[in-house]
Amino acid sequence: MQLPTVPELAAMIDHAVLKPTQTERDVVDACAIARKEHIASVCVKPFYVPVTARLLKDSGVDTSTVIGFPHGGQAPEVKVATASNALRDGATELDMVINIGALIDKDYATIEREVASVVGLAHANEALVKVILETSYLDDAQKVIAAQIAAAAGADFVKTSTGFGPEGATIEDVRLLRQTVGDKLGVKASGGIRTLDEALAMIEAGASRLGTSSTGAILTELRHRRGEE
Repeated sequence: MQLPTVPELAAMIDHAVLKPTQTERDVVDACAIARKEHIASVCVKPFYVPVTARLLKDSGVDTSTVIGFPHGGQAPEVKVATASNALRDGATELDMVINIGALIDKDYATIEREVASVVGLAHANEALVKVILETSYLDDAQKVIAAQIAAAAGADFVKTSTGFGPEGATIEDVRLLRQTVGDKLGVKASGGIRTLDEALAMIEAGASRLGTSSTGAILTELRHRRGEE
């Protein structure tokens, strides 16, 4: 694939600040990178949504947070309550984990209800929803079903992984999700993307958004490869 420009790649990145030990200092540093590079969003734990929204105000960078993270086992009503708080605090993108056990149980009605409920609330507040499937726990048939449910429930993106499961994004999963949702939804690859080549491979497979905590290193590598340093 043709090498993207730095602004083109930056506009596809959600910078993740989600590790349990990361603090407000990490959020502040991430927001500084985000404002400098004009990335898509900074994705933080719900507790840090207010400070993130304040630091990114008028920057053009979205404030993203996680719902049902990292295992998706909360009741739909709890996910809706978390989403409501996050939107009130200034989040403009929500990355929600489906109920993985319910999907494996073939309780598809629960998945549809939780996604549709969060999507309805988010869209009423002009926010986007990315549905995390945690693909490393699923077989291909389950991945397809989950992506189809997310699409039918009105989600804006399907997303491979939290980054906290057994495995992160894979080329095969990104390709499968893109084949499943076509051009109707975005596909976010997340988990284990640490180098420029890994980022480019995900894009070539069909990803339209990348979740990573290695934003600075990836963009520095791109500038070097483009001869811009």
